[in-house]
Amino acid sequence: MTGTSRSSEGLDPARRRILYRAWHRGTREMDLVMGRFVDAELDNLTDEDVADMERMIDAQDHDLYEWILGKTAVPADHDTPVFRRLRAFYAGFKPDAKA
Repeated sequence: MTGTSRSSEGLDPARRRILYRAWHRGTREMDLVMGRFVDAELDNLTDEDVADMERMIDAQDHDLYEWILGKTAVPADHDTPVFRRLRAFYAGFKPDAKA
C-alpha cells in the first residue's frame, strides 16, 4: 500500500487534515501505521476522538512509534481511547501478535 485508499471529499476540515497528515508523517513507517488506521477508522471518530487525533498527529514520529510498540510510557495527555484503538489496530498487523 502506497497511500490512502479513501477520498477526502465530503470530510469536514478537521478530518480532512487528519487524513492528509496521517499519510504525510515524515517517516514511511509512521505513514503506514497512522494512515492505515485513519483510513479504516476516520468515519468512526467522535468529535472528542478527532481532537485527540489532532494532538496525537502533532507528536514526533519517533515518540509515537515508541509508545505504540510499548517501548516507552505513553504520556497521560496522549493516552486516550483513540490512541489505545490505534495501538490495538497496529497490533493486528504484527505477524507475531497474540490474539
